[in-house]
Amino acid sequence: MSNSAQRFFRIQLVRSAIGLPARTRATLHALGLKKRMATVFQPVSQSSAGLIMKVKELVTVEEVEQRLTKQQIHLERKPDPGYYIEKTAAQERAELSR
Repeated sequence: MSNSAQRFFRIQLVRSAIGLPARTRATLHALGLKKRMATVFQPVSQSSAGLIMKVKELVTVEEVEQRLTKQQIHLERKPDPGYYIEKTAAQERAELSR
């Protein structure tokens, strides 16, 4: 299988591992999840699917075409600013002076 056709599981830890058995915490660590709301990408395989099934109540999973970089994940989670700048003050003065 070529690298461009490889698919990935996008796994995000949504529930905390505090108070869980050591085996469950070890499974999360094997998936690469250390903190809540962390996102990791694992290649689609039977072993990855088996680990995910052990902690399915704690994570969200979706299958994606490619990995995202940390910066892409950050920009994806960044909220809308809530406002848009139509004109700056300098543009407004330039229009009024014409």
